[in-house]
Amino acid sequence: MAKQLRWTLNRFHSKRPADLNLSPFQPQTVDRIREFLQSHPAYQETPIHSLKHLAKHLNIHNLIVKDESLRFGLNAFKGVGGLYAMGRVVAERAGLDVPSLSFSQLLEPEVQKKLGELTFISATDGNHGRGVAWVASELGQKSKIFMPKGSSISRLSAIQELGAEVQITDTNYDETVRMCADMAKENDWIIVQDTSWTGYEEIPLWIMQGYSVLAAELFEQLQAAQMASPTHIILQAGVGSFAASVAAYFTNRFPEHSPRIILVEPGAADCFFRSFTTHDGHMEEIKGDLATIMAGLSCGVPNPYAYRLLKNLAHASFSCADSLSALGSRVLGNPLSDDHRIISGESGSIPIGLLYYLRTTEEGAEICKALSIDDQSRILCISTEGDTDPSFYRDIVWKGYHSNLPAYSEIIK
Repeated sequence: MAKQLRWTLNRFHSKRPADLNLSPFQPQTVDRIREFLQSHPAYQETPIHSLKHLAKHLNIHNLIVKDESLRFGLNAFKGVGGLYAMGRVVAERAGLDVPSLSFSQLLEPEVQKKLGELTFISATDGNHGRGVAWVASELGQKSKIFMPKGSSISRLSAIQELGAEVQITDTNYDETVRMCADMAKENDWIIVQDTSWTGYEEIPLWIMQGYSVLAAELFEQLQAAQMASPTHIILQAGVGSFAASVAAYFTNRFPEHSPRIILVEPGAADCFFRSFTTHDGHMEEIKGDLATIMAGLSCGVPNPYAYRLLKNLAHASFSCADSLSALGSRVLGNPLSDDHRIISGESGSIPIGLLYYLRTTEEGAEICKALSIDDQSRILCISTEGDTDPSFYRDIVWKGYHSNLPAYSEIIK
């Protein structure tokens, strides 16, 4: 039986050192960004669901899942980052006032005339590119999307339907990003990525700030439901931008008692896990195919800014087998009693798959002790995508693909 996970506590965790800049994710700043997103006609906050019966089954106090499959009709969360970042690019090029910006201003004839024809370019495993293509279409501009080898044809088709030019490359995700950066420079196109490098920091930060609106929604939704703040948040890493934005927002909200941040990655692309196991915490990069069913997390090079944040804010990191992701999709799609059914794709479901494994196996029991996960824990997960590859999702849920898990023990008490 293949090993299901590797994990490490983050011994570099220091919460808030003097040189850690969390100001881009202050609640007041995020509220202004949210006001811009709310000005788009399709904006609606995505729901949270308290899975009470699953929480009882796992012997934890509460389990909250936010369902991002309903975001902008894109079946994934990425649109919030793209909309804010690309909207801000257009606003600054047109000389508009960003703090008071509304989406309708970007479509005014004089603004469109001033901008001329723009081309946005991006590398993606699917969800990010779909978000970029959608925003470009909404802005009346062009987009060119490049996907790494092995990408799903159904995800490619979903991007094409939004009017983008799409192509699958013969390289992995990180090499595809570098290719797009070179093409953007050569053709005066605008590259839109949520990872950064020297000379390319603004747009990735704006994307991260867009992501942080999810955390602001969550905070308000928990308050409205009169729920206590979470003790633990399990976040998908990828390049780290999504996880860092949520972690930074909640740290700003709860500076003295912030939730424990737990990162989860696929075993084939576990750059955060490997980085946290180094002697000095330097940022590790992974090369090769990075083959995993968790396509949205198939990234071998962290966003350096996100890494600096998570190196300080994350408490632990997990490197997981694909079977745990498949498990999460089955658990969420087949709820207990009247718990809400959530359709969660491979990158969206991994936090639940990990949590289920930790609370139902002897190996997991020891890890839970180290992470203070017990019957009083209030755990928050974000399902970042729906069935973005519908046929593969059905293979997982109906046919049991990637189900090579050990037999479960009784629930750990």
